[in-house]
Amino acid sequence: MTRTLVIIDIQNDYFEGGAHPLVGPDAAAANAARLLASHREAAQPVVHVQHVWDAPDAAFFAPGTHGVEIHPLVAPAEGEPVVVKAHPNSFLGTDLDARLRAAGADVDGVVIVGMMSSMCVDATVRAAADAGYSVTVVHDACAAPDLTFGDTSVPAAQVHAAFMAALGDSYAEVVSTDELLG
Repeated sequence: MTRTLVIIDIQNDYFEGGAHPLVGPDAAAANAARLLASHREAAQPVVHVQHVWDAPDAAFFAPGTHGVEIHPLVAPAEGEPVVVKAHPNSFLGTDLDARLRAAGADVDGVVIVGMMSSMCVDATVRAAADAGYSVTVVHDACAAPDLTFGDTSVPAAQVHAAFMAALGDSYAEVVSTDELLG
């Protein structure tokens, strides 16, 4: 079985010192790196996704900045494709679907990791499932921010858990890195 690893937006701006740091990005990136190493060792396909916010008022992921670059822990190797996107859904306005189908992901499925659980991971997982892919999300290779809704502060761990629970309910199998590699 060949499953394509899709690494979404593990970019420098989400880490300490970046323009939009998340909670726990180092642990998530380390787990994504373990999965990336396993996929490379098994000659399984990998697709990197990079968000570029090409607007004069971009708060983060601005073109030409250090923050927009893919984090070194999961940097693409020579020949690994990078899909550049401008929307939370990695399929919207990109060639991701064509790349996945060419790699056989429409038959065997995709493994999705990345940032943010509550935005780009969520949007991409739902789009992948709607497009007919079998989707696995590796929850401990994803990270989320603290959020607020009205007067309610929602800690990142709760944001992440809520989104993983929703995705696991209807859109994907949600597993840990160890479960997937075991």
